[in-house]
Amino acid sequence: MSNSTFNSTFNQFKGNVNNDKIRYIADPQLRNIVNVSIALGRPLLVRGEPGTGKTLLAHAIAEALGKRLIVWNIKSVSEALDGCYMYDTVQRLNDSRFGSDERDVNNIKDYIKLGPLGNAFDSEEQVVLLIDEIDKADIEFPNDLLQELDMMEFYVKETNEFVKAKHRPVVIITSNNEKELPDAFLRRCVFHYIEFPSSEFMAEICKLHYPNLKENLLNQCLNHFYALRAVSNLRKLPSTSELLDWIGVLLKAGITIDELKRGVPFLGVLIKKEKDLEIALSKAKFPT
Repeated sequence: MSNSTFNSTFNQFKGNVNNDKIRYIADPQLRNIVNVSIALGRPLLVRGEPGTGKTLLAHAIAEALGKRLIVWNIKSVSEALDGCYMYDTVQRLNDSRFGSDERDVNNIKDYIKLGPLGNAFDSEEQVVLLIDEIDKADIEFPNDLLQELDMMEFYVKETNEFVKAKHRPVVIITSNNEKELPDAFLRRCVFHYIEFPSSEFMAEICKLHYPNLKENLLNQCLNHFYALRAVSNLRKLPSTSELLDWIGVLLKAGITIDELKRGVPFLGVLIKKEKDLEIALSKAKFPT
């Protein structure tokens, strides 16, 4: 295999997506680790501050590779089995009492509904599977997924059958670091921590979303934004997504560069906690 063939096979994700659906730019380190994850066939575990684009990364990968995205949003009550399948006992009981033209009450398979992981395994084409905010679930949740993610199969006890992946999905797992994940789970993943963007890289991100934004207005926005992030004792620092929202509001409101030099309008778009607002106003002397 030639080097050019190898490179084209490895560098599937180019890092930049800019269309009507998704606007995303990944730095070289993130781009490379995505391609490592795809090449190894291992899940990519992504950590970073809220609002740094962890969830959007999966959308960007799916868009860039032309693959369907399946999202599994994890909640505090989520269990690993939920992602595999659900046996709808209530529907079967109702059908046994009232009948059904769509389902055969004697065929238990009619009452097995695949979850996000099950749908990813059952897909006729490779998909991108996003397991979003895995650390919200119980501490045992990641361990309960070891077999499924490692062997790409799961067991349905009601039918005594295994569901095996027709194609290994591209798996992206996000975490806000609310809980430590088990070592056994981490061993099966490729890991990347998304560092908060430098002002230079943040400028690139902003230009991607607002290509007509004037340079002096962008610079003033970034000055205010990073000044806010430098304020000590804030419980929640303003994020990339909030900066993009704030710039959008400024443009819609027609805020001028002179007005920005005098203060920070619509501060509530960037600061979301009452105590943080008090601290920002007192320490940074920002008017609202």
